[in-house]
Amino acid sequence: MARPLVPEVALDSIAWKILEALQQNARISFAELGRQVGLSTPAAAERVKRLEEAGIIAGYHALVDPERLGIPICVYMRLTIAGGEVPMNRAVGVVRQLSEVVECHRVTGTDSFILRAGVVSVRHLEMLIDRLSTLGTTSTATVLSSPVKRREYSAKQLDGFRKYQRE
Repeated sequence: MARPLVPEVALDSIAWKILEALQQNARISFAELGRQVGLSTPAAAERVKRLEEAGIIAGYHALVDPERLGIPICVYMRLTIAGGEVPMNRAVGVVRQLSEVVECHRVTGTDSFILRAGVVSVRHLEMLIDRLSTLGTTSTATVLSSPVKRREYSAKQLDGFRKYQRE
């Protein structure tokens, strides 16, 4: 039997405490992390390394506020493309080049893609819509506010989800 390429890591209570602490503050020192979860500094560092190697921790990022950067308008755009693989691949190539697009997801249903983009003005949005309209049909929704901007994962949350899993 072949060994998995990604090492398996047990998500015990300490692993979850580590994940929760890092989601709240990814810049926490290993010494402080160890204190919070009840491990020595080297043990905390080793546990984090194993979570990274397993791909559970996929990276560390600075959360930047686009408004403070001068990008006040956030929009979600649905893009529907008729045809097969060639127009889809063309769309992916174009979308990857549009720096306004900060997320792009291929989805099921009548839409082909859902994109999140940031623009500085209505004129800027119009230019983006015009560019995407060459690929297919677009529909745009402007974000007015975001009651939930980012949610962290927790052991309790995932335990609550288990009731929806098939047995």
